Amino acid sequence: MRGAGLETVLRFACTTSADGDDAPKGRGLARLDQLAPVLRDTSDVIEFMQAGFIGAWGEWYYTQNFGNAGSVSEADWANRKEVVDKILSILPKDRTVQLRTPKFKRTLYSPDPLPPSQAYGGSARARLGHHNDCFLASPDDFGTYEDTAVEYPYLSSGTRYVPMGGETCGQNPPRSSCPTALEELSGFHWSYLNADYHTGVLADWKSGGCWDEITRRLGYRFALEKGSYPDTATPGGPLPVKISVRNDGWASPVSPRDVELVLRDDATGKTHRLALDSRPRTWEPGATTTLDETVKLPADLARGTYSLLLNLPDPRLRDRADYAIRLADEDTWEASSGMNDLLHKVAVN
Repeated sequence: MRGAGLETVLRFACTTSADGDDAPKGRGLARLDQLAPVLRDTSDVIEFMQAGFIGAWGEWYYTQNFGNAGSVSEADWANRKEVVDKILSILPKDRTVQLRTPKFKRTLYSPDPLPPSQAYGGSARARLGHHNDCFLASPDDFGTYEDTAVEYPYLSSGTRYVPMGGETCGQNPPRSSCPTALEELSGFHWSYLNADYHTGVLADWKSGGCWDEITRRLGYRFALEKGSYPDTATPGGPLPVKISVRNDGWASPVSPRDVELVLRDDATGKTHRLALDSRPRTWEPGATTTLDETVKLPADLARGTYSLLLNLPDPRLRDRADYAIRLADEDTWEASSGMNDLLHKVAVN
């Protein structure tokens, strides 16, 4: 994944058979111990990990060891939670895990959505999101929902801070058509969607005219609205900047991102990266965030003319331009550096 410049949504499954011939809890936990060093070493390219392991396709329904076909005892729930807790303990605290239905998180951890004050705090609730692998396929998305009157508001609130995604699994118009698809993708803050399945539903979205909007707005979509910068500065002196960024996507970044104001010497090409305090995970969908900060320039900054750039790197892949966030504006992206040109120059005297 790293070699290809990609990140993965990762799931392990013990069986793809509907008889649910999965591994018992002890064996599953032992496998997680074996996987632990690999998962930690490659966590920089794991965008989300799905709980998996239990049941057919790792979807927790048809299972011979954890409560089959929705008949789940208290002991089964405890065993399921032990698997999830194990995954959370292995992954770094800045990585998140997805559960197959809202009921799983509500039963295992809390029936209430995550309070904003606890977002990104590292708790199990703050790290557990959702995946829907039969999106729009029936009134309850083939068992994804048990009580939409409760679970829809729960998802709408909680997915502001945890990952939501999945795939379609069958045509079911009008529910699977564009109007409902757009409403629920937006309302539940989807970050990703399987672009290969279900082909019939995806074809309906293309013919129905919503496919382009879906591909643009899945996840975050940051656009620079305006910026205010000084024309001159002095070495060691302050540089006040005011940058307004609009999120036109349906979600915010789930994994941490840094924000840097970069000064690049037009004569030498040397860059100076100055950290800003804002965090892109708090740049919520449908809102404009203004970064109003003053940075201090290095005392030994050479005099000259500098271009201003905005850099939003992946903290774990800081030197990989292909992992940096590209703003949606035209004529600002530099593919070679992974930075966004703010189209302003500062004379340092």
